[in-house]
Amino acid sequence: MDAGLLVGQRVTAVEARAKHLLIRFASGDVLHTHMRMTGAWHLYPVGERWRKPGWQARVVLEAGDRVAVCFNAPVVELLRSGGEERHPSLSRLGPDVLVQPVDLVEVRRRARLLPPAMTVGELLLDQQVVSGIGNIYRCETIFARRLNPWTPQEALDDDGLDALVSTASRLMGANLEPGQGFDRRFGPGGSGPHVYDRAGRACHRCRTAIETDLLGEQARRVWWCPNCQPRQSG
Repeated sequence: MDAGLLVGQRVTAVEARAKHLLIRFASGDVLHTHMRMTGAWHLYPVGERWRKPGWQARVVLEAGDRVAVCFNAPVVELLRSGGEERHPSLSRLGPDVLVQPVDLVEVRRRARLLPPAMTVGELLLDQQVVSGIGNIYRCETIFARRLNPWTPQEALDDDGLDALVSTASRLMGANLEPGQGFDRRFGPGGSGPHVYDRAGRACHRCRTAIETDLLGEQARRVWWCPNCQPRQSG
């Protein structure tokens, strides 16, 4: 990335699109970053000591009395005007789960193009169906709907699929409020998530031990309560 192209440019908008962050400039250029599991943006007053070492900085943007620093992001790229529409990931993203109202009609259309036997656990992580849901909210959403992660999408009618996505949107939206981390939004009395990362511990609802396994071709770990979320027979 030629950082010199950004010098002197005016930032016109900062947009979160699912797990992607887009910083738009007056020239039409877009700085695209994706944090994956390692990256983070920090905002500092000019002159304040950074909380991470400088060698971990991928991008440093200074404007006025503030400095925005992107640390350890695996994806940092400058998209020239028009490049966003041609981007292999951005151009294929499904509706953003946090943009209200969620376009449930488009989510259903995209979901029904996939194999009927695709599990709801895989479906919620498919960013081309609905974007922005990660593994924590995948697990907690499925628990809230009392579905087993291996439930095929064909077992859900349109209302059921809408309810699944709407639940994810509600849970994630609650955490947009300042100071509300997910530990304070799941579980009774702020005791943490119901199922995520709780293998072997008692379910908050029924006291059955939470189970965990790998799901789907990507072998992402999932947690569930075998009593509240039983597998379908057959």
